[in-house]
Amino acid sequence: MATAKKQGSEAELEASKQSAREALDKLLEAKDHFRHAAEIAGLDVKAEALDQLVKGKDKADDLTGSAIEYVKEKPAQALAIAFVGGYVLSKIFSRN
Repeated sequence: MATAKKQGSEAELEASKQSAREALDKLLEAKDHFRHAAEIAGLDVKAEALDQLVKGKDKADDLTGSAIEYVKEKPAQALAIAFVGGYVLSKIFSRN
């Protein structure tokens, strides 16, 4: 009778080990699928970020070109705008 209980316990233990191995295999497989999906999504995000960076750089270049043209065409107004802008910023950020 003790031997039968021992064999039953060993069989349950072996079944539990087998179940745990199967669960681990499924978990590892799921992890691989998740990693693959994350890599694909990450590549999409990187491509979108790079596209936005290029668009932003182009926009900044356009604005810089426009500002340079304005300063060349109207230097006195550009100087006055810069002075007023600097004065306003100094008042905003001064501690008084």
